[in-house]
Amino acid sequence: MSIIALSLLLAAQSGPAVLFDDSIQQTDVAYEQLAEGETRAAIDALETLRAENPDDPALLINLGTAYAEAGDLDQAAALYRAAEMSEQRYRLELANGDWVDSRHAARLALRALEQRALALR
Repeated sequence: MSIIALSLLLAAQSGPAVLFDDSIQQTDVAYEQLAEGETRAAIDALETLRAENPDDPALLINLGTAYAEAGDLDQAAALYRAAEMSEQRYRLELANGDWVDSRHAARLALRALEQRALALR
């Protein structure tokens, strides 16, 4: 399994966004665009990357986060579920320092999204 650092963007984000540490692995998953609130740019970049690697759970989680921030909660949920079901798996580091399987991270993102949807009702 690959090792990827995962940062939970609490409060502002509805789910986790993946951050790759140079000492672990360097891959573009639009983390900076997400962190800076450039949602449309993140979606565009991640959709392009998704065409090349449609099952990458880190990419799917970030794309889900971007769609959630854009208000498309159904698309975000579908992407989190796809990350959870992906045959590719990574160990991800959460913001609190815990290391989890990418499927678990996707479930956390989906749970956060569901809580956000309930709060909007």
